[in-house]
Amino acid sequence: MVRHEQPSREATACQGSMMFAIKAEVGDPSAETFAFNAQKTMYGGKHIAKGDTIFVFASENEGGPGLIASGVVTSAKAIAKKRGIARQTPRVSISIRRTALAKRRLGRRELKFFSDWKDGRPETELNFKFYRQATNKIIGISNEAAAFLRGFF
Repeated sequence: MVRHEQPSREATACQGSMMFAIKAEVGDPSAETFAFNAQKTMYGGKHIAKGDTIFVFASENEGGPGLIASGVVTSAKAIAKKRGIARQTPRVSISIRRTALAKRRLGRRELKFFSDWKDGRPETELNFKFYRQATNKIIGISNEAAAFLRGFF
């Protein structure tokens, strides 16, 4: 029997840093640093680590405009699961140093038209991962989605 495994974090790191995006409440969109405590993770977001590239979306649920910044993770700490609870979404606290501010708008309004979940477009990936379930979260993103997001800076 052949066993298929995902590459380890270390093996992936050799190919370059992983990329992530976060959608969360942001108090000051122009801040040079951001701190997010005990954020939900989905789609590989729990693998975020110091040095990773991240794109910051100010959550529209809290009045934010969507994509506001890109940055580098300066610290990442997994939050221990609570005992006695069967199903828990992994949570992580992270700090980010901003490297750029977004020059164009990208949020729920711009991404809602990309809903053919199988079309392979980076816009669809972002719509699916961020807005199909409206909760705030840290997500892992593909190289194609990261390249798409870089076009907003």
